[in-house]
Amino acid sequence: MKDLTQNDADALIASLGAKAREATVSLAQASAERKHAALIGAAEALLATTDDILAANAEDMAFGVQKGLSPAMLDRLRLDGARVRAMADGLRTVAEQPDPVGRVLAEWDRPNGLNIRRVATPLGVIGVIYESRPNVTADAAALAIKAGNAVILRGGSESLHSSAAIHRALVKGLVQAGLPEASVQLVPTRDRAAVAALLRAQGLVDVIIPRGGKGLVGLVQREARVPVFAHLEGICHVYADGDADLDKARRVVVNAKARRTGICGAAECLLIDRAFYDKHGAVLIQDLMDAGIEIRAEGDLAEIPGATLAESSDFGQEFLDRIIAAKLVDGVGGAIEHIRRHGSGHTEAILTENDATAARFFNELDSAILMRNASTQFADGGEFGMGAEIGIATGKMHARGPVGAEQLTSFKYLVTGDGTIRP
Repeated sequence: MKDLTQNDADALIASLGAKAREATVSLAQASAERKHAALIGAAEALLATTDDILAANAEDMAFGVQKGLSPAMLDRLRLDGARVRAMADGLRTVAEQPDPVGRVLAEWDRPNGLNIRRVATPLGVIGVIYESRPNVTADAAALAIKAGNAVILRGGSESLHSSAAIHRALVKGLVQAGLPEASVQLVPTRDRAAVAALLRAQGLVDVIIPRGGKGLVGLVQREARVPVFAHLEGICHVYADGDADLDKARRVVVNAKARRTGICGAAECLLIDRAFYDKHGAVLIQDLMDAGIEIRAEGDLAEIPGATLAESSDFGQEFLDRIIAAKLVDGVGGAIEHIRRHGSGHTEAILTENDATAARFFNELDSAILMRNASTQFADGGEFGMGAEIGIATGKMHARGPVGAEQLTSFKYLVTGDGTIRP
């Protein structure tokens, strides 16, 4: 389906939305056992169709190369047997989690005789708009189903074939478990008009979750007529304090940047306390360069052989590539000041053995995730024990941090009286 007019796109999304809305009736009432069966069935179908998924991914990789995607973005797009198995494992992990629907979040009795319970309920219909990473297809579907929601998925143009192959496996699991096929739907076009239509689908879609770069998320936040869970960028900082353990710091810094440079939890800026630099010199910078990372630095760090002088725009930049900004700061106060100015509220890490310094870092920064002596690459719902995530929310309304199944619920109040009237 190509070259849609906006009217065509609106009609397409209206059709998908109506089917999704109808599916929510069954999903909201589905037992934990049935949702479990659907996810386990989907995991088995993924593994059984691995060859088909990889063949579809090969088409997408060729398209991505032709489109001129960077090596880091191609890595996000690429699937192999291990990544398909990881998707299946994520589905199984979500399946085994407690059902988030129906949880009693709070309960109390009033002097007037009323019993009041606040109980978790599904959100309804979720629209997910994402770029490159086809595994989001499985992650988003798993979490939505677990929380009793229908989901409409609009993957990136470069991942259309991979997402479609994954979607077919997910539907097999749903149908085998007796859940509506329309519980998980994929927008079957690369046309951007479909994105605009999804963002305007008031009354059909209850929340939009964008997962991608600043351009995509900014567009969604500007144009959406329904609520949005989003993070603009993963501008993650690592601060090496004067009281950091050198061996720990060296391991964490390289992993935080070089393990996978194209994910939102990759470190984009290294802040080094002058006290650390006076003790240990350029060891962290040299480790990164040895790992193939380009260093864009200012001040004394820019004089290190192999480093380049940073532009002011390099600080507060999400590179998603083998590039990192670096700067010397005066203690934890200088690090906090820099992060407040340039951070995106995603993830920050401090490397220190000083409990008081760590406490100040945790207390004075308000990013969604704060870490001590751990790689920012752990900023991931799977690593948090959620099995998967739809994204990392950096806002402060409803969901924050990794958005898992529990975060895809709302609540309602159940009030019980005994012929109780208000005077």
